[in-house]
Amino acid sequence: MGICLSARIKAVSTCSTGTGGTLNGVSKDAIDISSSSSNSKFSSTSISRSEDEILQSSNLKSFSFSELKLATRNFRPDSLLGEGGFGSVYKGWIHEETSSAAKPGSGTVVAVKRLNLDGLQGHKEWLAEVNFLGQLHHSHLVRLIGYCLEDEHRLLVYEFLTRGSLENHLFRRGLYFQPLSWSLRLKIALGAAMGLAFLHSDENKVIYRDFKTSNILLDSDYNAKLSDFGLAKDGPTGDKSHVSTRIMGTYGYAAPEYLATGHLSAKSDVYSFGVVLLEILSGRRAIDKNRPPGEQNLVEWAKPFLANKRKTYRLLDARTERNYSMESASRVAILASRCLSAEPKFRPSMRDVVTTLKDLQDLTGNGGSGNRRCRSGNAQHKEVSAYPRPSASALFT
Repeated sequence: MGICLSARIKAVSTCSTGTGGTLNGVSKDAIDISSSSSNSKFSSTSISRSEDEILQSSNLKSFSFSELKLATRNFRPDSLLGEGGFGSVYKGWIHEETSSAAKPGSGTVVAVKRLNLDGLQGHKEWLAEVNFLGQLHHSHLVRLIGYCLEDEHRLLVYEFLTRGSLENHLFRRGLYFQPLSWSLRLKIALGAAMGLAFLHSDENKVIYRDFKTSNILLDSDYNAKLSDFGLAKDGPTGDKSHVSTRIMGTYGYAAPEYLATGHLSAKSDVYSFGVVLLEILSGRRAIDKNRPPGEQNLVEWAKPFLANKRKTYRLLDARTERNYSMESASRVAILASRCLSAEPKFRPSMRDVVTTLKDLQDLTGNGGSGNRRCRSGNAQHKEVSAYPRPSASALFT
């Protein structure tokens, strides 16, 4: 959960489990610049309520460890979906009405994260996830069903999202990850933006702090849902413009002022959204060490094209096969540029981002592709089980 180190991710084969990635497909675009991996054991989130208060008021199902052993077939290797800094993620089954463990193949499919006690994340990150997802409910946030806190065991039980992460659909190749159409890219961007706008609302004032493609999960209809709240933090109160915190996140997505000062605000999330919007536009990773010098950092590479409307086409993922209108693509590029403004005050709010993306969907025919209708649509995207590789570990300390 939280702080992702893509290069450390180990995931099982897609063909055997349906998980989002294989060991050979692990990206090297994120690097660990922490001074010590053990530092990530300390809390990155200030939780004002006590542990008992969080667990008692969360309205989540409290599972016993034996129940989750049954639900996952005793955490058998063939139930494994992936591994990361938090630990391992397993496929499991529960009864829909009672949420009790069910026999494999019956009931509702869930994803069960099991904390690795020797891993790079600890109890406080686990508790942060329970704290936020136990209170916040929205159609564009992943649903946390329950947890297990028993002796040394720490587990989380989520809804299972069959299409896995946006990261896999943008960057992986093969039968299970065919190129996303322009209409689907807009739909996913809007859904993710709505999730962030909900977090930033006056009622919630939560800073997500780890917005990236691997934390955007997709259901069977490509509705985007934000996952992984281990780094989420309560936003500033009163007349304060930011909160000061130890620098945590993923290299390539973190806002420059946050890296320089540790000052965190909702506009830090807006910057991260701009990076993801560039990834959606271009099909390129935020950081890709496999590209030539000058192209490894997506934001730096894209700046000349964002500044010149006539060069927008240079940004666009060739795999969309021009199934979009240039007007729509240019407006998305302009929005990304605004989100990536060096000065936080010049970045739009996520509420404004949502409005802009909704207008774009109207422009392109309710999520279509404008004057050039998308030939692929949803038809080419087969129903597959593609749960993402779970996040791995700390980058910033």
